[in-house]
Amino acid sequence: MREVKDRHIVVIGAARSGMAVASLLHKKGAQVFVTEKNQLSEETRQHFEALGIQYEENGHTNRARDAEFAVLSPGVPTEAPLVQEYLAAGKKVYSELEVASWFNKTPIVAVTGSNGKTTVTSWLGHTWKLSQKKAVVAGNIGQAFSNQVGGTEDQQDVILEVSSFQLDHIDQFHPHVSLILNITPDHLDRYQNSIEKYAQSKFRITENQTADDWFIYHYDDPIVREHVEILKYKENAPRLLAFSSENKVPEGAFVRAGKIILKLNDKEEVLMPISKIGLRGKHNLNNGLATVLAARASEIKSDIIRESLMTFEGVEHRLELVRTIDGVKYINDSKATNINAVWYALDSYEMPMVLILGGRDKGNDYTELIKQVREKVHTIVAIGEAQQKIEEQLSTVVPNFQKADTMPEAVKIGRNYAKRGEIVMLSPACSSFDMFENYEHRGEVFKKAVNDL
Repeated sequence: MREVKDRHIVVIGAARSGMAVASLLHKKGAQVFVTEKNQLSEETRQHFEALGIQYEENGHTNRARDAEFAVLSPGVPTEAPLVQEYLAAGKKVYSELEVASWFNKTPIVAVTGSNGKTTVTSWLGHTWKLSQKKAVVAGNIGQAFSNQVGGTEDQQDVILEVSSFQLDHIDQFHPHVSLILNITPDHLDRYQNSIEKYAQSKFRITENQTADDWFIYHYDDPIVREHVEILKYKENAPRLLAFSSENKVPEGAFVRAGKIILKLNDKEEVLMPISKIGLRGKHNLNNGLATVLAARASEIKSDIIRESLMTFEGVEHRLELVRTIDGVKYINDSKATNINAVWYALDSYEMPMVLILGGRDKGNDYTELIKQVREKVHTIVAIGEAQQKIEEQLSTVVPNFQKADTMPEAVKIGRNYAKRGEIVMLSPACSSFDMFENYEHRGEVFKKAVNDL
């Protein structure tokens, strides 16, 4: 499949990844046609026209149906009628991730999970930089893999944040090191509301790995552990490394007496005290342990790993302190697009707070937050399409429940209710597409509203 020259290929979806893979295939000599059900931006049109890539917008014509195979932008669901037509006709459908991997010649470190992907991917990038080991950081974070793959050098690793949508349509994608950080309900609207189907998609990250590769997993996650028990019996299975902040692991990284312990080849090494990790919160302790193992699997030395754990400052839109006004901290956690992410955000703070929740609901059960909300949140401000559902499930749990039509209004309500020593936190538990372009846009609007106070 790696030879694409003169082959007729349709790219479905012209968002960031679709644009990138269309450009890559065109560069490799394929006859590319891009089809998009919505209207394209002027910038996208100009991009395709400058390269001579043919395209259509505002729907799919018959021309979109006659390619040898289709490539999906991750925003396009498998259930989309055009995708189903390809599958029904016995034609292959590949993800942008898969196609980009055909042209990659260097080791891949691939990170997936319901929460923490961006943090760990960024943390790995920071670690590689400190080690002076060359790396490209791409995928769900920053640049699409297709944009970066043409420039990868022989001695340059590729560090990828990988989503379940990208893994849905892989074939030969083969990371040297793969990580599953956790599996909790997310995007179930794309998986027939089945956590099992969602988990199966995540587990495909190990599909093409062999005994020459590494699989790093969260030992305390029951769904992940279940997969590992099956993986152990696979012929030529990857080598396993576990991480846990709660339990001793067979092989990998764990915590004992406040210190990170590395257990590799039946030998234990004390790496460092957990008190010296730069990022707060139990979830970031687990993220750090995962980072440690991926770095060691990639032959980075312990002194560099220690420095990375102490100096990494986190990522934008994830528990990001925007500003302190009159003793009140404003926290941007726009990247928290599911219930589990909000739970971890609440778990990271002990002071009382105003919580801004809402957006486009993805099948959330907000009652899972009741214990944390009751202990720490005195005011909920609900925004977006999920307002009514949040009100039904949480309004009686807090002393104050408010609704806001816009983000600036939500921030002003937060200011009115928060006292000195408290927090106003945007941690929405929802996707952003009802009001914003993406979670980054939502976070930027939140930060502007805070800075305008």
